[in-house]
Amino acid sequence: MKKVLFIMPPIGGWATHGVIKVPNQYYAQLAAYIRQKQSGDPFVVDARAFDLTYDDIKARIREIKPDLVVLGDILHSTGGLAVIWHFNKTAQLVKEVSPQSKVAVGGLWYSALYQETLAENPAIDFILIGEGELTLDELLRKLNEKDADYSRIAGLASRKAGQVAVGPHRELIKDIDVLPLPAYDLFPMEKYVAHTYWKNFCELFTSRGCPGGCSFCYEWSQYDPRFPKDFVSWRSHSAERIVEELDVLTKKFGVKTVVFQDDAFNVNYDMVKNVCKGILEKNIKINWVILGRADDWSRQEDLIPLMKKAGMFMGLVGIEVSDDAELSKIGKGVTVSQIKKTVDALRRNNIVTIGTFMIGFEDDTEEVIKRRFSFADQVDADIFALQFVTPVPGSPLWKKVVKEGLLDPAKISLKAWDFQHPVVPTKHLSVEEVGRLGSWCMREFFSRPHRIHRIMAGNYSDLAKLCVKDFMANISKFEAAATKGDLYV
Repeated sequence: MKKVLFIMPPIGGWATHGVIKVPNQYYAQLAAYIRQKQSGDPFVVDARAFDLTYDDIKARIREIKPDLVVLGDILHSTGGLAVIWHFNKTAQLVKEVSPQSKVAVGGLWYSALYQETLAENPAIDFILIGEGELTLDELLRKLNEKDADYSRIAGLASRKAGQVAVGPHRELIKDIDVLPLPAYDLFPMEKYVAHTYWKNFCELFTSRGCPGGCSFCYEWSQYDPRFPKDFVSWRSHSAERIVEELDVLTKKFGVKTVVFQDDAFNVNYDMVKNVCKGILEKNIKINWVILGRADDWSRQEDLIPLMKKAGMFMGLVGIEVSDDAELSKIGKGVTVSQIKKTVDALRRNNIVTIGTFMIGFEDDTEEVIKRRFSFADQVDADIFALQFVTPVPGSPLWKKVVKEGLLDPAKISLKAWDFQHPVVPTKHLSVEEVGRLGSWCMREFFSRPHRIHRIMAGNYSDLAKLCVKDFMANISKFEAAATKGDLYV
């Protein structure tokens, strides 16, 4: 059985998230699958969790002597696409220390840019395009063959005769409940934390794809660009499977707080209701946060008290822009009234709201951005999560800005490609001007005394209050990144 080593490099996290260390869900899912299929013996080195250096990683590679090293991620929740620079560096280190080891990458960025990645990174041997479980299993079995031809493996990009070779499209896994629980036993679960104060923390990924398909979404980059419909083919675990995972996390690994990082956790009304009922019936003690779309939130207002009772203490809703026309333009598929209704409903139930907000779209001017901020200020979410428009490979936005000359892929500085640094100009503003306006928005939002008092003196979860405290403590770091280019990933 081949030794498979999953490496998480020594990266930092978003400034606004304070100290954040989480298990890599991509690795946890892939490792569980190959172990179940007995095609690989998985190991994990999480340098982020143990504060290891790149020299420490090299020592672990020498010790384990892996046949295959796997790198990548499926969530952008700690460092956006800036993690790709670190994965590429790690691939180079693997070849320096263990030239016989093969390197496979997958997930964010890599799936959409498999041609370019293999052309520009000789240390990378394979790319898992789209969902990686079945492809990795097949690749491991093929590694046992002498003079193996990898070009026919579905969902795999490789090299053949010095040229990039890509296999046929890998069909999506229709029922993701067939997959085993993530291999959390391979990770130091006691080490994980978010927002500095949320100890015993974990992120969950309980669905794949999104019914929305917003033009800017990061998830486009982890699907096969030849089949863009894959991304909007939403599939979710059953409520029973989600409750089972929560039960294991809390009772076996001591996890106390989780964030469901699905872009749209609450698409299915009955699934959400049954997850809540399952948590209560099994007496699972868990605090949780979800990301949801305003159209789904507004249809499920009657569920919010049950969600609160089952442990939900924060909810995220995408504000992004300022009116229905802008929402339609970016493919958001929600309305201003639904956004306002969502924030009001969560607040009535003492659930803290996180409103995401974006600036740097191609037609943005200073006037447009300040008008958009005024709308966000009016909506009055409790936490203001600003992100700069960051084109993602495979997305409609990427294709548009590349075509219009606003982005040259050959000149990307990946270390800053984390959604908290401005990276592209608009038609009217320079990158520096976009950064200055982003910094202004953050300071303006968190300078409202009534808002801070409402949260800190309100009947909200202490975890939510600590999150707000962490956000406010790190605004200066956000500003340094936005206006001075400071790096933290």
